[in-house]
Amino acid sequence: MTAPPSLPETMRALVQEVRGSPLVLKSVPMPQPTPGAVVVRVLAALVDSKLPKILQSSEPILGFEYPLPFIPGTRAVGRVVALGPDATSLTVGQLVLLDPWVLGRDNPNNWILMGAMNGVTPGSKKLMKDNWSFAFFAEYAKTPLENTSILNEHRLCTELGYSIPELCQLAVDIVAYGGLRSIELQAGDRIIVTPATGAYNGSTVGVAVAMGASVIATGRTESALALLKKVHPGQVETVVRTGDVETDTAALKAFGPVDKMLEMGPGRAVGSTHAKSAIGALRPFGRAVIMGLGGGPMTHVEIPYMALVWNGIRIQGQVMYNLAWLKDLIKMAEAGVLKLGKERGFEVVGEFKLEELEQAWKIAAENDVFGKVVVLTPWKE
Repeated sequence: MTAPPSLPETMRALVQEVRGSPLVLKSVPMPQPTPGAVVVRVLAALVDSKLPKILQSSEPILGFEYPLPFIPGTRAVGRVVALGPDATSLTVGQLVLLDPWVLGRDNPNNWILMGAMNGVTPGSKKLMKDNWSFAFFAEYAKTPLENTSILNEHRLCTELGYSIPELCQLAVDIVAYGGLRSIELQAGDRIIVTPATGAYNGSTVGVAVAMGASVIATGRTESALALLKKVHPGQVETVVRTGDVETDTAALKAFGPVDKMLEMGPGRAVGSTHAKSAIGALRPFGRAVIMGLGGGPMTHVEIPYMALVWNGIRIQGQVMYNLAWLKDLIKMAEAGVLKLGKERGFEVVGEFKLEELEQAWKIAAENDVFGKVVVLTPWKE
């Protein structure tokens, strides 16, 4: 199936052709709708402050490898412009959320992060190279049907008043939701989120609150912790970490029994005490999920071995999420249970055209903390 005649033959996109070289804004062929895929006009694509480090390195960092040529960008909101022949629920003109967690249809163990990483298996590397090496820093993108989620535009934008850039947050929230669902977070649970002051781990706090939990948020950035407590009054407590395991564990226990714990530290996390302190604060038979990048000093983490044994603590790893859960998360937002935008502490601090990428990188780096959002807007409606 070919694209409708109304679509152009080419589009503008930010392309990297040599590993470590700058992205170049150039004209590339228009993506075509094929079976299992949809073509979307990109309205807003999140600018991740950590992406430049990955793109500018001549060697993969923390496993972030990708084929060339490459168009980055991992999360976006767009509008459907063309459909493959097997699309049954999507229609042209619909507002959609684009997420990067692409799974092999014949083997879900072959996964990629579209726009960032070609996975960890030969099959995953083939999946990206042959199909999904062009992502969302472009005017248009071809995306898998499974990663193109319908948004109720009237409810979200008209009734609830969210802007298109604010809706991009849902593609961040689903990462946290995946971790929380994996440990079966229940309404009434008390959970530690550590750290909780970055773009991704900080988002976990609002998602956990929407699921009915009370949260203990930890970190070193006091202003971000204060914001989390302000936008979730009565539902969030905060602990500024000292780096001393016994002191931090006692502070976490001070709020009462802790049922669950989610760790999502960045690769640059200094030391491993935040994970050890949080695990040590869990009640008997508590559960912990580890989702951080785990590079550098976090490559090996000490755990209180006998405390795990005597207390029956369960620790598990989790990578990303079950795609079916994304529909549940979107329903929470459309119901008004999961807040977005300013009500949850988010501020869009920059909207930039494709040709303004360097300025977008700069603003994102200056606002690398929970609550600050920067987007590229190839098309602005």
